[in-house]
This record gives sequence, structure tokens and C-alpha cells, in this order.
Amino acid sequence: MQELHRLLDQLESDISSFDKVNLAVSSGSVGWHMAHSLKTIDQIVTACKHSNPSKYQWHFNFKRFLIMSVAKKIPRGKARAPKIVRPEGDISLETLSLGLEKVRENLKDWDKLDKNAHFPHPFFGMLNKKKTEYFLILHTKHHWMIIKDILK
Repeated sequence: MQELHRLLDQLESDISSFDKVNLAVSSGSVGWHMAHSLKTIDQIVTACKHSNPSKYQWHFNFKRFLIMSVAKKIPRGKARAPKIVRPEGDISLETLSLGLEKVRENLKDWDKLDKNAHFPHPFFGMLNKKKTEYFLILHTKHHWMIIKDILK
């Protein structure tokens, strides 16, 4: 999770630019991408914490294989964020700071989770702890790169 914490630090370093928009890159603002990333991390970590490791069962998933093993990055503009992880309401410095604090707190006991803690991803299927961690890094990096392009 060290890499995810590093990405969170990078998001935090751009937090003051939360209101910046570049429609040539994305219809979402820097703050939207930050809020979405934070909401995604928080909800996925919470889902893993509440999962029953004995119910985890691996199944091959071609999309997961292609994105996580071959491309090793999420392509832009190919999927839309599920409603459950889309930011709602006003995005401000305060809401983003609180979101960062909440995510960091939620991640504190990640290492204590069973290796078969899991969550169901809408495209990649069931992800265990190791694949979830990799997905969270890939997803956060994807949005951080969009943020960097917005700020260019």
C-alpha cells in the first residue's frame, strides 16, 4: 500500500487546484477526479473489510487480465464511473481534505485483512486483497494522470 499512500500524497499536493477544468482533457474538474478517487478507495476498502474471506472464489476474467496484466493501465474514456462512486454535491478544499483523512484512516488496518478479503468489481469480477490493492493503485494513478493533464 506504500504506492497508494504516495499517490494520495500527490493528490493532496494538487488539492488547491480542485476547481481547475480543462474540457480538452475531461469534463470533470481536478476536484471531481480527486473526490471520485477518494470515494472509490474508501468504498472498496470498506467492502473488503466487510467481506467474508471464505466466500472468495477466483474466476478468470478476460477484461481483468487484459487491463491488469497486459496493458497495466486503465484506458481513458472507455468506461463510466458507477453511480455509487461518483461525487455528489459541492466539492471544496474542505470536503477533499476530509475525504483524504477518511481514506488514510480506513487504510490503516489494510495489512491486517485476510488475503482473501475481496470485493466485486463491475468489470473485473471478484478481486481478492492483492488484486484489489493493484486495482486501487491503477485506478488512482489513472485519475492522477488526468489531473496532471488538466493542470498542464
